[in-house]
Amino acid sequence: MQIINRTSEKVLSKPDRISAIPYLHLVPSPLSMVIDVLSYKEKTRAEIALNSISDAILCTDMHGNIDYLNNAAEQLTGWSKDEAYGQPIRRIFNIVHGVTRKACQNPVEIVLQTNKPVELASDTVLIQRNGSEVAIQDSSSPIHNAEGKLTGVVIVFHDVSTSKAMAIKMAHLAQHDFLTNLPNRVLLNDRIGHAIEAARRNDTQIALLFLDLDNFKFINDSLGHDIGDQVLQQVTASLNASVRASDTVSRTGGDEFIILLADSKNGEDAALTAEKILETFTIPHKLANHQLQVTTSIGISVFPTDGLDAETLIKNADTAMYYAKEKGRNNFQFFKNAMNTRVIERQKLEVYLSIAQEENQLHLVYQPKFNLTTLQITGVEALIRWQHPEWGEINPERFLSVSEDSGLIIPIGRWVLREACEQAKRWKDSGLPKMTVAVNISAPEFMHKNFVEDVQATLLETGIDPDWIELEVTETVLMRDAEASAIILQQLKSMGLILVVDDFGTGYSSLSYLQQFPIDVLKIDHSFVNDIKAVADDGIIVSAIISMAHSLKLKVIAEGIETPEQLAFLVNRQCQEGQGYLFDRPLSSDQLNQLYFTDQQA
Repeated sequence: MQIINRTSEKVLSKPDRISAIPYLHLVPSPLSMVIDVLSYKEKTRAEIALNSISDAILCTDMHGNIDYLNNAAEQLTGWSKDEAYGQPIRRIFNIVHGVTRKACQNPVEIVLQTNKPVELASDTVLIQRNGSEVAIQDSSSPIHNAEGKLTGVVIVFHDVSTSKAMAIKMAHLAQHDFLTNLPNRVLLNDRIGHAIEAARRNDTQIALLFLDLDNFKFINDSLGHDIGDQVLQQVTASLNASVRASDTVSRTGGDEFIILLADSKNGEDAALTAEKILETFTIPHKLANHQLQVTTSIGISVFPTDGLDAETLIKNADTAMYYAKEKGRNNFQFFKNAMNTRVIERQKLEVYLSIAQEENQLHLVYQPKFNLTTLQITGVEALIRWQHPEWGEINPERFLSVSEDSGLIIPIGRWVLREACEQAKRWKDSGLPKMTVAVNISAPEFMHKNFVEDVQATLLETGIDPDWIELEVTETVLMRDAEASAIILQQLKSMGLILVVDDFGTGYSSLSYLQQFPIDVLKIDHSFVNDIKAVADDGIIVSAIISMAHSLKLKVIAEGIETPEQLAFLVNRQCQEGQGYLFDRPLSSDQLNQLYFTDQQA
């Protein structure tokens, strides 16, 4: 902004504009009277200069009455200079505090009393003539004549609504997640700190729930980040609906959420909230052409039992969350000190597992499957084992969950499929009659964008006939996105592979989806088989699954057969195949050759 000094016609910079104003007031009379005695040229120059300034300029006399407004002031106040002339400053320049809404002392009054410049307080709001409000910044200065006598006040102010709104937005973004608009870690830590202080004063507790979406990474990998973002937004809505207004739901990164229960009387409150959240997650997420079943694992820590500060509480809730994943996901666990040992062990497992494949510590064993009527072997199921040089054989339940969470399951799964296909090819080439080798496919593998291409490449490179290979996918995995699963299964089926729904009865599938899936076999989960106690047992679930499979013309395999009574029950219900310790444990390929294939090989 520029203003012109009439005496020298020198162009002044913005900081000099207020000091230039007094030269328009040579005598203690209204500005209009001063301008009247100026030459026409000088008067025109002054008017043009003041009206070209983007800041609003407003002048008063010694009584605090308006004697001048420039164009910008007219626009901001809503008053024309003619209407405003002679009006008291408070009527034209009506200001309040934007937060308290109390009337601010008018700066003109202060300047007239002190004869010193003054600035408006922050958060000052100008009430315009039509009642609208605008945030302003202001500086007011005394006007002196040539003799230095105070003759009035000049106010220079401008609209800061845009910059103020931007500052508020930036402050909000600094404390909130951009995708979900939830508080981020910065704001969460602050609220946890305040909650801890209140809990100390009131001798109460607070609880933290650390949530991680199960296998969410593979939704992004298979369906894209747009779908993933929409899932996160829907999850946010579900979480907000599951807590009280006094609680805080935050997103701390990726698919991790932390919920602060600021006034938790005991751990039971946290458990009830966790159960409510798990219940909401049973509802599928409908997005475009996808219906996704998403689950979550929850870890809970409680103040003051599990930590006295935000960092410790979050760390311990995170630890409990990983324990929930080890327990099979889709559940919640409270933190216990013993979990820290498990976390350290888990971290070691991840490191050792990353090199296990390179050092040939992984190998496959094969559990035979039998025709339940003839008791002839019909195939095998490939199962991975890890023989650690120091720890010995590691239970698959321990290391497979680690491999899924770390992403190692993808290369390990590819290795298992290739190894199984190569072994099947060796058996075929040795002259064995046709049999099948079943391979379990994890959720991350199945949803990976290159899964179908990887399977096809493995079949071609190993040279095995596709109908020697069964791919087992759990019911739960298939129902996470039934539409996408149907497409993937159809692509696999077109290659000639045999498709098996594993752990059937434990998921949420419906008959309509089973009819859409091009599957060949239903595999009854071992938990249902274990419930069979006698031949005359009702076995309602097992009987229903077998009956449904027959109606759909699907083969049925029962796993986990351990007693003659269970076998007799299954034969009576016309279950075609089965496996379990009643027949044999998982064996190496050499053991299988010696026990079952010696007479069959060419």
